[in-house]
Amino acid sequence: MPPPVRNRQSLSKDKFVGYFAPLKSQTYHESTQSRGGGVGSIRSIAWNPVGSLVASGSADRTLRVWNPEKPNARFSTDLKGHAAGIEKVAFNPVKDAELCSLSKDGVAKFWDVRTKACVNEVKDLGDAHALAWAPDGSSLLVGNRSGGLFRISPTESAILSSHPQPVEAYQMSFCWSGKKVFLPTREGSIRILSYPELEPILHVNHAVKPGESDEFILKGHTAPCLTTELSPTGKYLATGGGDAIMSLFETQDWICKRTNTRIVGPVKSISFTFDGRYVVGACEDGPGLDVTHTETGEHIHTFKTAGPCHALAWAPTRYCLAYSDLGILRIIGLDADRK
Repeated sequence: MPPPVRNRQSLSKDKFVGYFAPLKSQTYHESTQSRGGGVGSIRSIAWNPVGSLVASGSADRTLRVWNPEKPNARFSTDLKGHAAGIEKVAFNPVKDAELCSLSKDGVAKFWDVRTKACVNEVKDLGDAHALAWAPDGSSLLVGNRSGGLFRISPTESAILSSHPQPVEAYQMSFCWSGKKVFLPTREGSIRILSYPELEPILHVNHAVKPGESDEFILKGHTAPCLTTELSPTGKYLATGGGDAIMSLFETQDWICKRTNTRIVGPVKSISFTFDGRYVVGACEDGPGLDVTHTETGEHIHTFKTAGPCHALAWAPTRYCLAYSDLGILRIIGLDADRK
């Protein structure tokens, strides 16, 4: 079952633009120059499950946890310890203060953000770049560029299990029951694997042609599928590809219902609003973030940005969008909550 939608008022599509039109994004400033010698390039953004903290991980090894209400870095928490650039950050979905960060050198670190302590570390994950928590917060999946897929735990330093894949593993996501994983592939398809076994889900009551695999596979892109995201309601699975297309599959019949072709480059990050009504995809090749209405596929609004955006994340409890803009963290929507 998907997590319950918070008791927040949803916006109808005719009111979305009016809601955001008067709002300005808040910039989150570093107090000192980034470790890389310039503007840090944010690779990943994540909110904690109650929306009170947002984490950002950068290519220059900067790992920071922000209070959204206090944009100056002196009010943030700087977590130090990675020896390589940060590829992904993700909070435990059932613990407000437990964060996992994944670096390019194949090290996953687990942090208690209240104390700044690294409470666990898992090594030897290869050239890792994909990370997802199981919904119950007991384990995670890590993928690397060599096709490695690893199951790890926030409390164990050893890898729980390894499941080599035939091709590079991109950003996966879980179904809300935690029993299935949606794994995007270089071929542009999405594999559906059982969890924790990580075995392919097979066709049921479906005739398979001679020579074809009986594995159930979603086909949605003509270039590598780079990311997947399940809506909070569980109704849609969004996928982003190197073909600059974001696809929406309805999970009841697994048919691709809608596509967004307005994005100008490879779609590397996708996020739904807390109620599942709207979805946004981000890429590195052009400015602007287009908001799509999930039920109709309509383009509702474009958030203007100064440059390309690599990462984004809607808050889990309200209409607040955190995103990277020219390597800097911005959040829009906080002004409305203060009114």
